[in-house]
Amino acid sequence: MRFLVGLIGRGIGASGSPAMHEGEGRALGLKVHYQLIDLNRAELHGKRLSELLDAAQNMGFAGVNVTHPCKQAVIPILDELSPEAQAIGAVNTVVFSDGRRIGHNTDAYGFAESFRRGMPGAALDSVVLLGAGGAGSAVAHAALQLGVKHLSIFDQERQRAEALVTKLRSQYVDKNLSADAEMSTAIQAAAGVIHATPVGMTSHPGSAISPEYLRPDLWVADIVYFPLNTELLQQARERGCRTLHGGGMAVFQAARAFRLFTGVEPDVERMLARFVQTPG
Repeated sequence: MRFLVGLIGRGIGASGSPAMHEGEGRALGLKVHYQLIDLNRAELHGKRLSELLDAAQNMGFAGVNVTHPCKQAVIPILDELSPEAQAIGAVNTVVFSDGRRIGHNTDAYGFAESFRRGMPGAALDSVVLLGAGGAGSAVAHAALQLGVKHLSIFDQERQRAEALVTKLRSQYVDKNLSADAEMSTAIQAAAGVIHATPVGMTSHPGSAISPEYLRPDLWVADIVYFPLNTELLQQARERGCRTLHGGGMAVFQAARAFRLFTGVEPDVERMLARFVQTPG
C-alpha cells in the first residue's frame, strides 16, 4: 500500500517527521512518502493555508500534519474535528477522507506519554507552562490530565494566555489555573516548567527562560525536538534541574498520526529506538 502524507509549517527543514513516518512504513511493508511543506520556502510565500490543503487533497494525500503557526489557523477550513481536537482547540493532524477534512490532535497524547516515561514521580503541585498557542493548549490539557493541580500559563500575547485559562476553567473545574504576568514569581513557586513555544528550534534559536530563574529542585520539560538539546535544556542541566527533551512527544504524536493516516498500528517501541539513533 502507498501513502502520501506531509507536514505544513514554518521553518521545518530539520523536522524528523519524514524519517519517523517513512521508516515505520518500510518496517511494516508500506510505501510512505512524507513531504515537508515549509512556509519559509520562496515558492510558498503568500500561499494561503487553504490553498495548500486544497493542493494536498487534490494530489491524493492521505493527510497532513500541521505545526507552528497553523495548528489553530487550520480549524476554520476543516469539515470536522475529533472530540479531542474540539476540546483542545488545536489541530496537528488532518486526515482526508471521502472528500472531507477531519482534524485531530495527537500532541496531548504525545506529551502525556512522553512525560509518564521520562518524568516518573515528578512533583505536579504547581507547574508553569510557557506558550498558549496550539501546542501549548494541547500540553495544558495533557498536564492537567496527568495530575497538575495548579497551572500558570504565560504567553507573549497575554490575551491568548487568558483566553486559554478561561477555556480550561470550564473543562477542569477542580484545577487552579492562572494567566500570570510575572514569570519569575510563578517559577519560584513551581515544581516544574513546561516550554511549549517555538523558541529553541533550529529556526528560532534562544531560550524563553532566563537562566537565573532555574534552580536544582525544578524540573524542566521542553517540547522542542529539533534540536533535542535546546539552549533551555542545556542551561537547566547546568543548574542541576531534571530535564525532559521533546523527542518522546514527537515520536508518540507521530505514532498516533501514522495510525490515523494509514489505518495500521505502528510499533512505537521501534519508532522510539529509531529516533534515538537518528533524531535529526
